[in-house]
Amino acid sequence: MKRLVVTADDFGLSLAVNEAVEQAHREGILTAASLMVGAPAAADAVARARRLPSLRVGLHLVLVEAWPTLPPADLPDLVGPDGLIRGDMGKLGLDLALKPAARRQLAAEITAQFEAYRATGLPLDHVNAHKHFHVHPLIAGAVLAIGRRYGMRAIRVPREPRAVLRAAEPGTHPKPARDSAPWAALLAVRARQAGLLIPDRTLGLAWSGAMTPARVAGLLAHLPDGLTELYTHPGTGGGFPGEAPGYAYAAERDALIAPATRAALAGSGAIRGGFSDFAS
Repeated sequence: MKRLVVTADDFGLSLAVNEAVEQAHREGILTAASLMVGAPAAADAVARARRLPSLRVGLHLVLVEAWPTLPPADLPDLVGPDGLIRGDMGKLGLDLALKPAARRQLAAEITAQFEAYRATGLPLDHVNAHKHFHVHPLIAGAVLAIGRRYGMRAIRVPREPRAVLRAAEPGTHPKPARDSAPWAALLAVRARQAGLLIPDRTLGLAWSGAMTPARVAGLLAHLPDGLTELYTHPGTGGGFPGEAPGYAYAAERDALIAPATRAALAGSGAIRGGFSDFAS
């Protein structure tokens, strides 16, 4: 059986993202969105989610290069002079390993984001993290321990089979994610041990920011059996704070509503939903 969760990351980042999420859910194949609780347009995203009860919403933990939920003064080892969580992932990961204070601040910030999500009143469909930083073993441990207290039932494991990409776009030569693959494999083991639902594969890694209509239709046409998460970054356009340089936000929105995409999904025979729809 083919089961499919189609997710939009960065829900709440901007009105352009929120508008695209709503359009892609109403008119296209989008089934889920991951909320950045401290982002500038988070309140607008929550209001839209309440109007869209069929949209499954989860928590997009921000632990790198964006807005913290706690005051920056409470996170001296995690936040830079600009008040944002640091973007130097390698050095930040090392500081977490070497500094007990940094780990305490990390746990406090993760807890604050889960608390902020709980305050929305939205059911928690899933959890993932900005730039997949939750694959870091120390961060993963904190997320698994803290998330249990907030009813976390599913978590993203960023593993993408290159064979599916080559079938979807013949002639492409996507590079394997060798730097994060061991940590993703470890996360999968730990998540299963914790009783969490994880996808068998996650599509959207190699083509992050470039999930064009042709690519999404191709992926759907070659969808394997099992539970697949296909994640995207839709927007009605760019030019907003926090946008990723070079990301084709409007093209990714178009990929979720294109007639060819809907036809490819229908032809795949996949059952769509959120993680909570498949958790049983």
